Amino acid sequence: MPRPIAGAFFVSLCMPLSIFTYSQLHQFAISIFKKMNCSDAHAMLAANALLSADLRGIDSHGIARLSGYVRLWEVKRVNATPAIQIVHETPSTAVLDGDQGLGLVVAQEAMKIAIAKAEKVGTGWVSVQNSNHFGIAGYHAMLALEHNMIGVAMTNASPLVAPTFSIDKMLGTNPIAVAAPAGSQPPFVADLATTTAANGKLEILQRKNQETPAGWVQDQLGHSTTDAHILKKGGALLPLGSDREHGSHKGYALGAMVDLFSALLSGANYAPWVPPFPAYVPMPAQQPGKGIGHFIGAMRIDAFRPADEFKKDMDHWIEGFRNARPMEGHSQVLVPGDPERIAEQERLQDGISLHEEVVKDLHELGARFDLPFE
Repeated sequence: MPRPIAGAFFVSLCMPLSIFTYSQLHQFAISIFKKMNCSDAHAMLAANALLSADLRGIDSHGIARLSGYVRLWEVKRVNATPAIQIVHETPSTAVLDGDQGLGLVVAQEAMKIAIAKAEKVGTGWVSVQNSNHFGIAGYHAMLALEHNMIGVAMTNASPLVAPTFSIDKMLGTNPIAVAAPAGSQPPFVADLATTTAANGKLEILQRKNQETPAGWVQDQLGHSTTDAHILKKGGALLPLGSDREHGSHKGYALGAMVDLFSALLSGANYAPWVPPFPAYVPMPAQQPGKGIGHFIGAMRIDAFRPADEFKKDMDHWIEGFRNARPMEGHSQVLVPGDPERIAEQERLQDGISLHEEVVKDLHELGARFDLPFE
């Protein structure tokens, strides 16, 4: 059984947490995916991707989203038994049709293809159509690391983001991830939304009844607000940079690039026509493409230079940043991937804490499928 905890921060909010082991949550997720009629192999792939978010401290994209995938399956927007297939390819590229499968699975199949192409010709690039939400981008990029390759993963998402100077939601949070191996140092893993904050962060604040920091969202008229519920009132997330003065046009451009690679190259939906994650939200009318799009890449290091030389320089690069002088109040400069790696070590050892609302949701989900959540 989980054990309740209540740190000082959560005591003030009167919102206790419960701690579960990784294996508890992982096995429950596998069982739910099987109840959706996923094959054993696909259920394992989906659970691995989903729980990687919880392990790496990205709670907004982990087990808390499991019921969302189930609801998409129930309304027939997710195909649990997809016939994933290549619809166009060259020696180094491919377009993959996910057949409305779980993005958690489809993206891993795309990376498998990208790696196979990179092994043959140096690099492999796969643009994906007809998929669904794929979890955290970093997980998919990191799949290339064990093959001594640099991994790239990005995806478009449902329109929640207003481009600079607009009040219309035109883009998703459109994350980008890059994972590169090192020698003695841990790998470099950058995984970021192209918005100031991802929608999942708003969901966490909503559960805690907290406001957002300034610069995360705007209201329906384009005015700055800190209302964590503003998206339900016609507001929007803001691109990375928040406003023009602070560089939001750059975040807007990054999000647009993800749309280009993920959707316009593959034939997936783009901009405001990308399918929403909540199953209760109506699908956009007159969609120009198929499903959600991803872009997955793998680069063999020795296609550019000897791998040992690259890793030696990566170690030197990482050590240089770690040894950079920290400002007052901070003990060390972090390298992309450090917070998630530390979280993973801690959560494997100490367990994964879940908010009471998430625990309640998982209990209800288990009851629907006669699978006790404990």
